Amino acid sequence: MTAGMSQTRMRHVTLGLRGRLLGATAAAAALSLGLVGVAPAALAADVQSKQWYLNAMQAEEMWKTTTGEGVKVAVIDTGVNPSTASLNGQVLKGLDATGVGGDETDDYDGHGTTMAELIAGTGKGGGLKGLAPGAKIIPMRVADSDWQTKERANSLDTTDAIRAAADSDAKIISMSFGNEFKLDEEREAVKYAQSKGKLFFAAVGNGAKEGNSESYPAAYPEVVGVSSADREGKVADYSQNGSTVDIAAPGNDIPHWCDSSFRDYCDGEGTSAATAIASASAALVWSAHPDWTANQVLNVLFDTASRDWKDDTLSKYLGHGLIRPSMNILKGKGEPGDPDISPLTNEKTSGSAGSAAPSASASSQPGKNEKAEDAAMAGSSAERDDNSQLGLIIGGVAVVLVLGGAAFALARKRRAA
Repeated sequence: MTAGMSQTRMRHVTLGLRGRLLGATAAAAALSLGLVGVAPAALAADVQSKQWYLNAMQAEEMWKTTTGEGVKVAVIDTGVNPSTASLNGQVLKGLDATGVGGDETDDYDGHGTTMAELIAGTGKGGGLKGLAPGAKIIPMRVADSDWQTKERANSLDTTDAIRAAADSDAKIISMSFGNEFKLDEEREAVKYAQSKGKLFFAAVGNGAKEGNSESYPAAYPEVVGVSSADREGKVADYSQNGSTVDIAAPGNDIPHWCDSSFRDYCDGEGTSAATAIASASAALVWSAHPDWTANQVLNVLFDTASRDWKDDTLSKYLGHGLIRPSMNILKGKGEPGDPDISPLTNEKTSGSAGSAAPSASASSQPGKNEKAEDAAMAGSSAERDDNSQLGLIIGGVAVVLVLGGAAFALARKRRAA
């Protein structure tokens, strides 16, 4: 399933359309998985030294307050191998939605296991350490495009996986997949997940240089679209941009399992890793505030994100900014807002009944479809109160938006009627 591509982009995994074009042929559509690059294999013994973002995000300090305990995260991906040293005891019963044999613990690529480790890995045995090592993983396996050429997979596997995640004990859904085609059944599943009080993160995709098409489910209004940032806090050049981006997280130079043999880690990059790290950030905040709703957790993540622009303006590259759970965990910052109003749509949600009373007024965050044009910013005049790291940025480097040469064009492809 994994194919060599180039020295800088040697790994690109796709999920096929899987019969989503009703009445059309089974032409392959790209459902992009996040990791777009691979460097030579890294020894497991020192893989944690490559997790640069843990120090930048003040993980050790946050873990003194919370490790994400009490929060379950549904990972919709290629499966999750519970037998890696880092995931021993971290993986719960999930669902295999592919219908091609095996179960949700049979990771046919290694991608899903990487995402699970980035979220909740314990780091045992020299493996990846998750940002929320106290959280638990509920795996939901779906098929990719290579499987579609070999197996007769369930054409609605992502829809079934999302609904199963909505009905599970998971508070958070993390999906490092994207598809440039909308699907009505999938959209309804996303709405269902919101009605069940879930917080849904998805990768915006790695095709900024290949058309920059909107990616689903990240483009659905109810889903938090995550873009990828590098060590300096700049958006990655491959990270797709536009109205689908809600927040950014580290995505460059992130180790991952090289393949399904689970023998070596490789260096990679992509919005997949960024999505997992954003999901883990939410797990930390929700664990620290178990009475909050998904809306309140997301409000705080948006409110405390690092940015050099006005709070009522969203970047098409970084959304609300670079995610910084430490601002809430360590400093108590962040406005939870109304428990019943989604900061993504500014509309009332039905999944927050019985929630705690709001601790502050309703959120004034701009909705997902209210993103403004980016201003050219190189440098920072904003107050930095996170001990000089600006949340993610190493050495005080300022946030710099990579504006590129052309403005984002709305070119949303739709499925056939």
